[in-house]
Amino acid sequence: MMYRMIVPTKAERDAIKRQYGTLFASISHALFEADPVGINFDENTDEYDAETGTIIPRLGSAKSAEDVQAIVYEEFCRWFDPISAGPREKYAAVSTKIWELWCAFHRP
Repeated sequence: MMYRMIVPTKAERDAIKRQYGTLFASISHALFEADPVGINFDENTDEYDAETGTIIPRLGSAKSAEDVQAIVYEEFCRWFDPISAGPREKYAAVSTKIWELWCAFHRP
């Protein structure tokens, strides 16, 4: 499978950050804590902002945590590569957290 790299500009990522505010920060933090590709060095807390910026726009199509897992895994394969991303299964827990955050964000 070929993964096409989609890299939002800084302006686009900043717009997503503004639009989603705390959701953006919460998802980035969840990814940082889960650290699926081993780039958490404690100081670089914004390390997963780029991935968050490509995950959030796709969450509107998700109907379950499993859908989120597919999205998150695909984005990590795009940002890194399938070898570095590792098995899809290791994204289950963080994807459940992201799904919960997404649902809470849209709760009236």
